[in-house]
Amino acid sequence: MKKIVIVMCSIFLSILSQSLLAEVLRISPEDLKQQLSNNELIILDARSLEDYQAGHIEGAYSFPIALTYKNQKINGKISQPEDIQKYFRTRGISKNSQVIVYDNGDLVDAARLFWVLEVYGLNRVKVLDHGFDDWQNKSYPISLKTHTASPSQYIATLNHKRLASKFTTQLATRNNNQLVIDARSPSDYVGETSSAKRFGHIPTALNIPASHNISTEEGIASLKSLNQLNNLYSNIPKDKKVVIYCAVGRVSSANYLALRELGYDVSNYDASWNEWGNDYKLPIEK
Repeated sequence: MKKIVIVMCSIFLSILSQSLLAEVLRISPEDLKQQLSNNELIILDARSLEDYQAGHIEGAYSFPIALTYKNQKINGKISQPEDIQKYFRTRGISKNSQVIVYDNGDLVDAARLFWVLEVYGLNRVKVLDHGFDDWQNKSYPISLKTHTASPSQYIATLNHKRLASKFTTQLATRNNNQLVIDARSPSDYVGETSSAKRFGHIPTALNIPASHNISTEEGIASLKSLNQLNNLYSNIPKDKKVVIYCAVGRVSSANYLALRELGYDVSNYDASWNEWGNDYKLPIEK
């Protein structure tokens, strides 16, 4: 009897510890509206500068998603520390800043900016659920003013736990304690289509398309609930390090956000398939 009780307690504690690791990393439009008067809150608009100038959430700073790429057209590598340091400083961002990011509502660019902020050391970042289009439809406060911030003294440092490279991804394919997830479409995964010269996927990678993390109701996109995400990743052990990739580290950011909410140790491979698939020295599977 005592053994049964001990086993049951052990199982309960294991489930409890995993649930405690989960953290809601998004904020509802209603909650953000209530916090607009918080002077310590930094809101970042990941849309283009043109969209920002046409109207944005009151108090938001423009941070076009293009600024997160060193060269998006080639391979999607993340912007260099010296550039990020400049971008963060001019927007008043420090490592302890409380930041909310948003895009038009697709959540992919907002998730990418969320990931970049975490790569560069911030740990108080959330994504606005539904994005700007829904905010506007709700007639919540919108401004045409271009906001400027008091410069911060941010010093760029990389959190390598959040950023995967070609080398660390190679190691992950050979390590039983790590898993690789391909966030591209099934047609890309099986080798029917490709954004690179070669077709297929990184060896050992599992396919969980980025779109599977997002639900759309009445034209409004939202990251799925924690229960839904738990079901989606039910076959991914939480004691394994996860590396995710897509074509250029963009749509895989949706998987990154979902896995972070669930408490996984996850990194995003910035150059992704457009680097791996064009390197003939690297193995692929179909």
